[in-house]
Amino acid sequence: MNNSKQVDPVSNGEILRRELYFANLFRLLEATFYAGLAFSPLAVGWIHLDFPLLANSVSILYLLFATAMLVLTRRQLHYQVGTAIITATVDVLAMVLMITALSDARTGIAMMLLVNIGAAALLLSLRGALIYAGGATLAILLQSIFEITFFHHPAQLLVAPPLFGLAYTASAWINHTLGRQMRAAEALAERRGIDLANLSQVNELIIRRMKTGVLLVDEGNHIHQMNESAWLLLGSPPAGGRRDLGRLAPELSRRLYHWRTYAKLDASAVTLAEGVPEVVPRFTRLAANDDSHTLIFLDDTSLVSRRAEEMTLASLGRLSASIAHEIRNPLAAIRYSAQLLDESSGLNSEDTHLVEIINNHCVRLNDIIENILQLSRRDRSRPEVIDLNDWVLRFIEEYSEANDLGEDSLHAVVQPNAVEATVDIQHLQQVVWNLVQNAMRYGRLPGEAARVRVIVRHASEHGSPLLEVIDRGPGIPPKVAAKVFEPFFTTHELGTGLGLYLAKQMCEVNQANLEYVPVAGGGSCFRITLVAFMRMAVTA
Repeated sequence: MNNSKQVDPVSNGEILRRELYFANLFRLLEATFYAGLAFSPLAVGWIHLDFPLLANSVSILYLLFATAMLVLTRRQLHYQVGTAIITATVDVLAMVLMITALSDARTGIAMMLLVNIGAAALLLSLRGALIYAGGATLAILLQSIFEITFFHHPAQLLVAPPLFGLAYTASAWINHTLGRQMRAAEALAERRGIDLANLSQVNELIIRRMKTGVLLVDEGNHIHQMNESAWLLLGSPPAGGRRDLGRLAPELSRRLYHWRTYAKLDASAVTLAEGVPEVVPRFTRLAANDDSHTLIFLDDTSLVSRRAEEMTLASLGRLSASIAHEIRNPLAAIRYSAQLLDESSGLNSEDTHLVEIINNHCVRLNDIIENILQLSRRDRSRPEVIDLNDWVLRFIEEYSEANDLGEDSLHAVVQPNAVEATVDIQHLQQVVWNLVQNAMRYGRLPGEAARVRVIVRHASEHGSPLLEVIDRGPGIPPKVAAKVFEPFFTTHELGTGLGLYLAKQMCEVNQANLEYVPVAGGGSCFRITLVAFMRMAVTA
């Protein structure tokens, strides 16, 4: 059973390769030591070889084996357990044979095996490492019994194997525990390094995409870094080389000098280059105890003005909704009174015409109030995936049932294949209903019936889905077309000027786009570009 903690595969593989390399390198040094003992001139006198041929053969074969293992270090990663079993067996066998051939170096040879066991413990599981240590101990014990039995060596040889076994077991346990902790710590450090690098990239991306310009300037007024907004606000200076703040933006350099010298900040707006918006510079030190680097923030005044304008419009919207509620009650009373007056039998033709004017304008005011209330309480978009072909066919059917078309015609043009889009169905219903009503009301030539088509198609073969409402009327003049989506703009005396504005707002809420497109030969086209539904590829 492997007690190692789970670590990153890439990090773990690199760590194992390094550990295998050093283990095989020590094995090569160990084999070289064996060869030195076997072939050294000292072996003739000072070092006694019990079996010279055995010592020479074992040292040469072990040296070749160690060299092969070092060369094949990287390949051993794929056969880690099998390689460890083979090398452990060879190490123990070589040790026993060398002790047999060179009994005078028994203790040193047995002690050298501690390193082999420790290295194997780094690679094997705890159970495997302990089995290796037990096998080495048993091999030394059997070798000692062999020498006592056949060569009549003293029985004191049996004292050493248990001591070596204790050392081998302790080495296996300690090295395995330390190796497991070391690999976990290194893998954790590498993951933390990767996380830190990713976080740095995210921070850099956020700063680069900020609407506020950011510059890092040293004490010599040289710009070290700047984001995209700062680059644009400085007039898009050329890249490359050392960028001097005094040369690129003299006024900003002057204000930075006064801030550093006198701790005074000029908060007035300034234009740093021709054709760019005004900015308000702010300065801060990179660190509390670091005066060498300064961060400069450039706030675009146009963005501040736009935010203020949005807040003003929101406040006006709430105010308009409140006023609309207050107007609704007296307007209802006026309309009810006009209806009662219209039912009176004592009215002449002129009075009847005046009552009709009152009713028409009451209807118009009520439509304006409904649109304002709808604009103020507009719900969030709840997009879902729909097939525009099916949806348009249902819409045509519903609109025809709810309105008496008479001689007017309303047709759908759909595609043979599904055209899927992501949109809020209620918002799309309101937008298209408004567009079709406008086409029926204004998209007709004098004395002719209205001919309206709702067309479904793609912008290109794999482009965005399009929904077009086309009529064959007189069209819209270019000057008028440029203003049709502005609030309260209308060319009809009974129009509110909010229908197309609301339609465009609802499209934008759904990340769609509503635009007017002239039609060749006469007529108008209001085109809705919707968001395509992207299917995710599923792999087995």
